[in-house]
Amino acid sequence: MHDSTRLAAPSGWFVALALWTCVPVGMLAVGGPANAQPVSDTALPALKSSRQLREQIPAQQRSSLPTFISGERLSSRTDLDSVIEGRAELRRGDMVIRADRLDYYQPDDLAKARGNVMVNRAGDVYEGPELELKVESFEGFFLNPRYRFLRNEGHGEAQRVDFIDEQRAVIRNASFTTCRRLPGPSWMPDWIVRAASISIDNEEEIGQAESAVLTFKGLPLLPIPAFSFPLSDKRKSGFLPPTFGLDNVNGLELVLPYYWNIAPNRDATLFPALLSKRGVDLAGEFRYLEPTYSGQLRANYLPSDRLRDRNRWGLAYSHAGSLDTGLAAIGKLAVGLSLNRVSDDNYWRDFSRVNPWLTQRLLSNDLSLSGASGYLSGSLRMLKWQTLQDTSAPIVPPYDRLPQITARYARSNLAGFDFSVDADSTQFESDRTLTLQPNGRRVYAALQVSHPWVSPVGFVVPKLQMHASNYQFNSALANGATSATRFLPTLSVDSGLVFERDASYFGRAFRQTLEPRAFYVLTPFRDQSQIPNYDSGSNDFNFATIYSDNAFVGNDRISDSNLLTVGLSTRLLDPVTGGEAARFGIAQRIRFKDQRVSLPGGAAVSKGFSDVLLGATVNLDPRWSVDSTVQFDPGAARSIRSTVGGRYSPGNYRVVSAAYRLQRGSSEQLDIGWQWPLNDLWGDRGEDLGAGRGQGEGRWYSVGRINYSLREGKLVDSVLGLEYDAGCWLGRIVLDQLKTGTRTSNRRIMFQLEFVGFSRLGVNPLQTLKQNIPRYQYLRETTTSPSRFGNYD
Repeated sequence: MHDSTRLAAPSGWFVALALWTCVPVGMLAVGGPANAQPVSDTALPALKSSRQLREQIPAQQRSSLPTFISGERLSSRTDLDSVIEGRAELRRGDMVIRADRLDYYQPDDLAKARGNVMVNRAGDVYEGPELELKVESFEGFFLNPRYRFLRNEGHGEAQRVDFIDEQRAVIRNASFTTCRRLPGPSWMPDWIVRAASISIDNEEEIGQAESAVLTFKGLPLLPIPAFSFPLSDKRKSGFLPPTFGLDNVNGLELVLPYYWNIAPNRDATLFPALLSKRGVDLAGEFRYLEPTYSGQLRANYLPSDRLRDRNRWGLAYSHAGSLDTGLAAIGKLAVGLSLNRVSDDNYWRDFSRVNPWLTQRLLSNDLSLSGASGYLSGSLRMLKWQTLQDTSAPIVPPYDRLPQITARYARSNLAGFDFSVDADSTQFESDRTLTLQPNGRRVYAALQVSHPWVSPVGFVVPKLQMHASNYQFNSALANGATSATRFLPTLSVDSGLVFERDASYFGRAFRQTLEPRAFYVLTPFRDQSQIPNYDSGSNDFNFATIYSDNAFVGNDRISDSNLLTVGLSTRLLDPVTGGEAARFGIAQRIRFKDQRVSLPGGAAVSKGFSDVLLGATVNLDPRWSVDSTVQFDPGAARSIRSTVGGRYSPGNYRVVSAAYRLQRGSSEQLDIGWQWPLNDLWGDRGEDLGAGRGQGEGRWYSVGRINYSLREGKLVDSVLGLEYDAGCWLGRIVLDQLKTGTRTSNRRIMFQLEFVGFSRLGVNPLQTLKQNIPRYQYLRETTTSPSRFGNYD
């Protein structure tokens, strides 16, 4: 045995030896106490401070990393070879080799390990009887290994592993599963993939299996000649798992999607689908993302629909970005484009799930260009609607804006005054046989001056507005006029006070506020009954609009007003964080004069007291929340509109929400949504694996949302389902009902098997559950990437 504490090694290598027993600091036992040698302090590497350990080591630094070896016995020949026996170990960077015996041949950088061999490469672990490996290039083979991958927690066994380089390997006669290994020789995973070979590419983060069979519960499901699967959430090109479902409109649906990862900032997905009642639907999606713009295109084409006897298609395209004008005074302009077109009026009813962007009956096609420079801003807009009519429930189409030009100039705090001028010129176009009004151009301008007085105890904001409008019509009105002009002033004063005090409720300290508010508005009457209504509608009656100076939205109607709105609110604030634990409010309008201006077909509003608006929001406990708004008629002593909602969420995957909505004389609905472990009902709360990781093995979850019409006594929309979490696989079955008319609805059954860390089979119901159930959580939602130090040894 050579009596040496340093071994000759390639450039940049430092080899330290250590005994697997305790020895005095500065001493290194080699072969026994008689050979104890002092270790030179100059041989120790310099320590550098670092705030975090590096997950990945750059390739250019690997060749300069030191190599450490240790064991019970060592023999070596300088610049030739070394033999380590008894708990042999070699460490370098993010790689560790352990074995009963380790031979290292320096000229070829070749390590041979025998007996209880273990290799840990950046968290991926291989164990077996025999290994040959070139350390620097990570090229070699492993016989009869067991392996475990860090990124997806997959593991398996093989006859042989060939390491191509540090990123690639080929596993021969391999098995693969993510099911947790249990003690006992008879253990068999719930699902397993067996393949003649599995190629692993950690750079691309994909696996490629040849001559593979997927077995679930001992039943072969998919014998596949070749397929690929992800090793992480990184995107990759290739066929996605087929999906299938049953729909009462389209029949049996079978989709074979293909994903194309064009570039890091571009991708496309093809969705060819076989609809048993209709034919073959060809659908696709393209997305792009650039530093100054982004967009998405989704389209489908169904030739010769057997149910409608015609070709069907839909197109949805959105683009948003900026355009550099090259002019310093203007700078960049914001560009927005949204195109939504379909082949026929029944598209929204027949393809409600094929293209989620085209499920409405009003489809907008919108092009906008906007910019700002200093205090001046402006925009150009072209808006055209496609209206999908239903003979049982026709709708009046909105007006197209071809074009709309707006400008705004605003200044604040000019000698205490805020000042703004808004201008809008719009050409309104529509089918007159449907709107019964002439098309025309409207030019609108509004001047506004206010002087805010604001202090910690309250505020007063007097404001004066001047409205001017001019209309030019393409055809004469009922009174013979082809133009109209309107001038209107509006004076308003908004004021409020803020009182605070320390308070205690339910044994908890709060900072309580008391905030009275008064808002007065005065606008004289101008007869607007002869002016067509292009874009105005009634404001909703709520806390966001009750303090507004116009009863209408849009610019075609300006309400005559002589009214005072008074309100009172109180809030409970956390004295440390300032978070709002509760809010209560009440408000009412006092109209001193009848409001005579109304929408076409509307009635005047009589003077006097309006309905009372009541509201409450309570979040005293993070698990509970209640939100309610009630419009109460004191004369009739009953509510006109009510919305009362609450949510209970005591932890992950446990949420129940309910809402009651009443529109007197129109609708009354009850809305309930939930996600809850059924195991809780029989006292088995299971193993909590933390947010985003599921709730342990063998757990059932009930999920759903029900929208029930109390007025009609029937379901409107509903989603009902069950989820089963078995640890390494998930099962889902979901029934979805979507109302598409007064007497029609679409119903669909979705079933899915998800093999965790591998693939999914069936129709994916996750988007349906996420869209319909408030605060729904994925049972296997990845929030952080696994660390190689979690598997460090």
